[in-house]
Amino acid sequence: MSDLSSEEAEEEAEAYLGEYDGERNSEGERHGRGKAELPNGDTYEGEYEHSLRNGQGTYRFKNGAYYVGEYLQNKKHGHGTFYYPDGSKYEGSWVDGQRHGYGEYTYANGDTYAGEWFNDNRHGQGTYIYKDTGSMYGGGWVNGIQEGEAELIHLNHRYRGKFLNGNPVGRGKYIFDIGCEQHGEYIQSEEEDKGEEEEEEEPSLLAAPKWKATEITKLIHWMPNVEKAPSPNEASSEVFSPTKDTEEEDERIREEEDNEEGEEYPGEE
Repeated sequence: MSDLSSEEAEEEAEAYLGEYDGERNSEGERHGRGKAELPNGDTYEGEYEHSLRNGQGTYRFKNGAYYVGEYLQNKKHGHGTFYYPDGSKYEGSWVDGQRHGYGEYTYANGDTYAGEWFNDNRHGQGTYIYKDTGSMYGGGWVNGIQEGEAELIHLNHRYRGKFLNGNPVGRGKYIFDIGCEQHGEYIQSEEEDKGEEEEEEEPSLLAAPKWKATEITKLIHWMPNVEKAPSPNEASSEVFSPTKDTEEEDERIREEEDNEEGEEYPGEE
């Protein structure tokens, strides 16, 4: 990820310096639309309020990076797009000069992330797509690292489970396109002990978690429980018919009379 924190800090420090051509208020402050050429070679063109960048504007860094979007009291705030010198780009929400809220980042290698941000880090729910492999991670993030419930999708299979520190952990399952699921658990194991002396000096290192399969089942497709609607022929057969209903009623009365006669004359035992 591109890091222009030092230049962005310089952007804030240069707010009052440089040559300015634009509107001013009665106190002589930069107020309204204007253009500033800063001593460090950066330029800003956009809206000012009481000598602070406030509103819509475009800030261009001397190294080729530039920001187009909203400002609040000299800081990127609201919706904006930052174009980094390495070709990467962030478009989304900013708060107090940091990526914060929902945003989409396109990295220099072609990878993309779309989701939530907090203090310049991927944080919350988001989807990361790896350009080279086409794999996609969709799920939770904490301070820029994959963590929480997620799904990792590959070309012909996918994994569903929990992640911690960028690795799968605990129970989960692999779903294969051939029509089966492999259930199991990722088990975190520690490196082998290197002796008591080293153990006291350094904390034990965690090895990559290992997958332990427990069972393989058929792929279960979820289907909604919907009652079958009657066909047009079945529906039409239930249409009211006076003649048919009268005949059925006469037949029912005759059966009841026969039953009564049988009960009245049971016959000899």
